[in-house]
Amino acid sequence: MTFGIILSVILTGVSLAMDAFAVSVCDGMIYRHLEKRKLVIFPVTFGLFQALMPIIGFYVGMAVIKYIETFDHWLAFGILLFIGGNMIYEAIKKLRSKSQEMQQKQFTVKEVLIQGVATSIDALAVGFSLNSMLGGVDNVQAWAWASVGIIGVITFCISAVGVVIGVKVGELFKKRVAVAEIIGGAVLILIAVKIVLEAYGVIKF
Repeated sequence: MTFGIILSVILTGVSLAMDAFAVSVCDGMIYRHLEKRKLVIFPVTFGLFQALMPIIGFYVGMAVIKYIETFDHWLAFGILLFIGGNMIYEAIKKLRSKSQEMQQKQFTVKEVLIQGVATSIDALAVGFSLNSMLGGVDNVQAWAWASVGIIGVITFCISAVGVVIGVKVGELFKKRVAVAEIIGGAVLILIAVKIVLEAYGVIKF
């Protein structure tokens, strides 16, 4: 039983980390000239939020899930749509600029935190299901904390790989930062659409 629970948590963590991975690739492309200590902020933030949301969901419990599940996917959709749309808008402005020197997108911790929230909202629902996932074990709370820790570590590792990939891909664009921003914005919008389609059972990943 223990092995099955751990395997379920690992697979859940990998699944939850996919959106964070895609966003990390985009961030690595756009912010590729940041110092290493700042690049670490992305996987740390995504890992923390992916661990924080399930434990919040675990303690809030099933009592409020019926009120949250009706709009949580739309909240994530709106946040990612806004960020992605704004990225594309700013990039198009740069492309229309008379200046040939493309300016790199400005790094802000605030935007990273917003991304962390948007990519981890679905993890809140996972927290609601932890009780059933951990059914039959002794000390459920300890198992819950261990589970969200595993999910957070998995997300950190996968997001770190995503940032590295993004940096490598971003180098191909050299000074054409605007092109990378358009691609990154488009990916965020696609993730937003995917979240809504998954919520209504149109697609499954």
